[in-house]
Amino acid sequence: MSTTEAQIFEIFSSIQGEGLYIGERQIFIRFLMCNMNCAYCDSAESLVPQKTFRVEETPGKKDLKVYNNPATIDQLAGFIDQFNEQKGVHHSVSITGGEPLLQVDLLKNLIPKIKEKGLKVYLETNGTMPERLSEIIGFVDIVAMDIKLPSMTGTSDRLQEHKKALEVAMDKEVFVKIVFGKQSKPLEIENASKAIAEINSGIPLVLQPVTPVREIKHGPSAEQMLSFQAIARRHLDSVRIIPQVHKMLGQL
Repeated sequence: MSTTEAQIFEIFSSIQGEGLYIGERQIFIRFLMCNMNCAYCDSAESLVPQKTFRVEETPGKKDLKVYNNPATIDQLAGFIDQFNEQKGVHHSVSITGGEPLLQVDLLKNLIPKIKEKGLKVYLETNGTMPERLSEIIGFVDIVAMDIKLPSMTGTSDRLQEHKKALEVAMDKEVFVKIVFGKQSKPLEIENASKAIAEINSGIPLVLQPVTPVREIKHGPSAEQMLSFQAIARRHLDSVRIIPQVHKMLGQL
């Protein structure tokens, strides 16, 4: 992995549309490639290498300019400066993907530069790479970690890796997000909630009903949402049901 060049999908300024920080304005750096292929992924193009990446010229206008991959650290720092010209507008920089921890060596050099600019670092990760997370956790302010359900990924559960990742993140602000659909099972929510509680029952959990995308045509029922929340609440202090708000607002 490169320490000075990054494989990027897009960079833009928008509101956070998922999890506990819904509505906060962030600078998003979306990294290419992922170690998973979830059926509900809403940025499927970012899962594979791309020759170019795009950068929003004017926040909210979707006037995207195309650049060649890989991007250099100096380029990325420059884009952040452009978006951050209006001081105080952005809550943080969202490092997202794909799975950004696949490029952890680059992040070791990029994230300190973000911190030097006085911006918080908000890391979105699928929680399956605890060892890589440990390499950069010292520079991260907020960890938004997914737990992947087998019913939504078509693979076995990754709960042992998720638990290790939560242990790494516990010194920081951390919350967990679980995307679930009509096919998801009560036992999956039970097992995931227990796994979180084994680390700390105070870790907030966001249950996110899947947004219909690609082959997923329908989300879960209201009855299923409430049932799953009740199951999770047996083990965790804070469990919220929050959909993808940015999809409702037509954001990137």
